[in-house]
Amino acid sequence: MANAREIKSRISSVQDTMKITNAMYMISSSKMKKAKKILSDTEPYFYNMQGAIARILRHIPDIQHPFFSVRHLIPQEERKIATIVITGDKGMAGAYNHNITRMTEEFIASTPGYHKLYVLGMVGRQYFGKKDVDMDGSFRYTVQKPTMHRARLISEEVVRSFLEREVDEVHIIYTQMQNAVVMEPVNMQLLPLKKTNFSPLEVPVGVHQEEIEMFPSADGVLDIMIPNYLTGVIYGCLVEAYASENNARMTAMQSSTDSAKKMLQDLSIQYNRARQAAITQEITEVCSGAKAQKRKGR
Repeated sequence: MANAREIKSRISSVQDTMKITNAMYMISSSKMKKAKKILSDTEPYFYNMQGAIARILRHIPDIQHPFFSVRHLIPQEERKIATIVITGDKGMAGAYNHNITRMTEEFIASTPGYHKLYVLGMVGRQYFGKKDVDMDGSFRYTVQKPTMHRARLISEEVVRSFLEREVDEVHIIYTQMQNAVVMEPVNMQLLPLKKTNFSPLEVPVGVHQEEIEMFPSADGVLDIMIPNYLTGVIYGCLVEAYASENNARMTAMQSSTDSAKKMLQDLSIQYNRARQAAITQEITEVCSGAKAQKRKGR
């Protein structure tokens, strides 16, 4: 058994570590709350944007637009698939980054075609940089403090690639926070858009529908609205992933703090036992010395 000095040194080390994990928990908590507030403040605009697109589709359900083009003539094994992968810039967040990289690898393995990755976050770039995958090396965006400007740059790149037929599909893989405990990786298809995702309402026969005028045309209106809508979706994914990362780090740091507390309890018991053993040994030595002196005096 270690002596009391060694155990006391370990107790001091664990206490210092617990201070760090507590501080990281508080920082992550603050970042997560701020990210969720930003997302809730911007969601109404993009929900209205989605509703406006749904209104257009309700009035012109048979409209043909490049953003809805599925490109049936291209065989599945020849389709070019771009995937935006949102990982973290730092670790110490439990299985957060591992779940995203695993889902990405499973998607590549299970979906035939030519895959190209647009990876956000230092952890993901380092991971896929060692793999035999086609990763865009110029797509070096950080995931810290997501902004609308960054989301617009990302959406402009993927929209350009889709319209110029450099890619046939665009997906985004990110972590969605269901609640404070459950976080799930999600694979969402951004392009081509699916009309069913906008859920146009079924209007009964005979019920008046509002008239809308689109200038210069429905195609022209969608040309403006859909890129803005995609910017909002990507921004929402960035903020959701950022909040999920900090929530995962909060959980990991809380678990570390709880483990440190349990370790301190065990070390405290060991320290008391070692100190008691040392005291008992000293008493035994004093008693033995006293008895030796007594026998020597006789």
